[in-house]
Formats: sequence, structure tokens, C-alpha cells
Amino acid sequence: MSGIEDRLGHRFADPALLTQALTHRSAADARGGQLDSNERLEFLGDRVLGLVMAEWLIERFPTEREGNLTRRLSALVAWEALAKVGDAMDLAAAIRIPPGEERAGLRARQTVMADAVEALLGAVYRDGGLAAARGVIRQLWAPLLEADAKPPVSAKNRLQEYTLGRALGLPHYRLVSAAGPSHAPLFVVAVLAAGREAEGVGDTKRAAELAAAEAWLAEVEA
Repeated sequence: MSGIEDRLGHRFADPALLTQALTHRSAADARGGQLDSNERLEFLGDRVLGLVMAEWLIERFPTEREGNLTRRLSALVAWEALAKVGDAMDLAAAIRIPPGEERAGLRARQTVMADAVEALLGAVYRDGGLAAARGVIRQLWAPLLEADAKPPVSAKNRLQEYTLGRALGLPHYRLVSAAGPSHAPLFVVAVLAAGREAEGVGDTKRAAELAAAEAWLAEVEA
């Protein structure tokens, strides 16, 4: 736990908050209604991250219009960015997961990592307030913020711009399959655009849609 605090740059006055932030719902005490899992802190951390990031973007890009700021914000608070932050912290090993779910590969899921990062932000906010959360976020997200000189464009948006720019209509996404338990689902999504179809896999429908769009574009751009 002290290693996580070092990487956060925050010492918890209430260590129970850190423990809760690192407890996946599969490891929570069902008799307590799973309130000792990290889900409530994740809910809070999501809002704290959005506020701090919006404030930071306004400061960092004073001449950008709302549309570009929104694209930056969406990318920086998405689960993919959260997972990168968690990877950089080597957070996966610290998340509390039951042995059975460990063997099923739950720890390796990037969405589990992303949820834990949000929960940590919620825990820091509860423990030290907005100033503490702001310091942690600015430290951990600085490499991501500075990595994109231009506002990022998601694969779904790039695909839509490609098809509309050629008068080919909008891409159509459909769910092919959904499998696995509720806390570790696996989705397969297909996208049909300009008469061609590609599939993507992810542990959320959004992730699978993005993967499908990337696969479609990869065939065109190859």
C-alpha cells in the first residue's frame, strides 16, 4: 500500500479509503451489500477527474474552442487513458481480487484497472479534498496531456468522417455476441460501412466498437 501512496504522491490519513479503492466488487463482503468495494469511490472519482481535467484543459489550451476541448476531455477521461495511468503505476498487482476470479483472468482486464484508478481518485478526494486530487491527477495525467499536440479523434469519429466525406453514409454497429459474467463480460461488435464489415472485441461495448472501427480503418489504410 505504501508503494501505491508513493506513486500517487499522497499519504492517506484514512488508510481504509485506500483499501476500499483497491477492492474489486468480486472481493467485497456480500453480507454488507458490497459497500466495501470500490464502486462508490469509482463513481465519485469519475466526477472529480472530469472537473479537474476540464479546469486543466481550459488553463492549458486558452485559445481552443469548446469542441476541441471536449474531444481532449473525452479522450483523457476514457477508460483507455485510465488504464494507461494504472499500467504506469503498476496498479494491477495491488487490486484485491478473489483467487477464482484471478484464475479466470479478471486482473488482466483493462476496465478493472480503469475502475480502480477512478476509485483511487475518489479516495484521494475523500481523504484530502479537491486540492489533493488535483495534485494527483496533474502528476499522473501530465504525460497523456502533453502527448497530443492536436485534439485526439477516436476511431469511430475517424471512420464516420471517412464515410461521410465520401458520401457513403453513416457506419452501422451491431452487437454480435456478449459472453462472460457481469463483472467480466466480453463483447464482439461488427461495423458495416461502405459495404464492408469488420469486427472488434472488447470488455465493454464501446471498446468493441472502437476496435471494430480500428479494424475497418486498418484495412483501408494498409
